[in-house]
Amino acid sequence: MLILSRKPNESIIIGNDIEIKILSCSEERIRIGIDAPKNVSVHREEIDRRLLNASEDDRKRKTQNAADNGCD
Repeated sequence: MLILSRKPNESIIIGNDIEIKILSCSEERIRIGIDAPKNVSVHREEIDRRLLNASEDDRKRKTQNAADNGCD
């Protein structure tokens, strides 16, 4: 893992088209802004996990429905 230090209004560039900018810092919170192409998904970790779990549940449900209908 690469660890970088940044101050407010400083940025980190990833590749050619993703910018992460530090907007503000306090003792308990850091606000960041992310500028990325529309085809790049950007989620908070807890949202990403929720989406991944929903996707896995959907896949299992489709597999079970296919098995119930005799399609293996």
